[in-house]
Amino acid sequence: MRIQIVGAGRMGTALHAGLRAAGRAAEVLPLVGRGATGAGADVVLLAVPDAAIPEAAAQIIPGPLVGHLSGMTGLSALAPHEAFSLHPLLSVTGKATDFAGAHAAVAWSSERARNVAAELAEVLGLTIFTVADEDRAAYHAAASLAANSLVALEWVSERLAVTAGVPREALIPLARAAVENWAARGAAAALTGPIARGDEETVARQRDAVAARLPQELALFDALTTTTRALADSALGVELGSEVAPDPAGSREPDSLDTSTPEDGQ
Repeated sequence: MRIQIVGAGRMGTALHAGLRAAGRAAEVLPLVGRGATGAGADVVLLAVPDAAIPEAAAQIIPGPLVGHLSGMTGLSALAPHEAFSLHPLLSVTGKATDFAGAHAAVAWSSERARNVAAELAEVLGLTIFTVADEDRAAYHAAASLAANSLVALEWVSERLAVTAGVPREALIPLARAAVENWAARGAAAALTGPIARGDEETVARQRDAVAARLPQELALFDALTTTTRALADSALGVELGSEVAPDPAGSREPDSLDTSTPEDGQ
């Protein structure tokens, strides 16, 4: 199987390096830019921006299987080719990206396309799952929140920390531990801090600090506080063995079920 990757951006270079390093029977042809026809290839992977997928697909000659790497775009963008999609669910930063252990959303228009998508995923070490076209926007939004929005939130955190003379590096172990706890235990069990303890006085003082030092981020702080209260109430409901409705007004009171320690008070 001869594979042609169209697009030399982060995803294209990462896939090119990953597939070549795998050392399987597939032959990975040199990277090419948009306008490539796919001549001489059995499979063409379009590593181009979503808006450019239909035009790039239109340039491919009949014959090769054509795949794209978008999580948002359906297979109709690849018509009239026999098609598939493979969207690796990880942050791709270039040729050093390691795909092994990540998941990927796949779709296909034929059994042959399904087999090729599954084979490529296996070569890269990806675990595949399917997403229906009507669910793609929700799936992609979830992925963006898990990665892009998380990075943006850490940017806000480091900007606030520097106003107190705290270096960015001091926040990194905290952020890593929070993500690892969420991965291992789920959101409700991983939540710590003043809202989890029902310490609204501390939350109010935090809000005052944000208002004074990063006023442009106060709406974000308020929105996250509301969501965190809902999560804390959800966790409390699980602990009590009953459903507890989210309390956006933040009227939770400290109680004896709060088992967090002083070290949890981030």
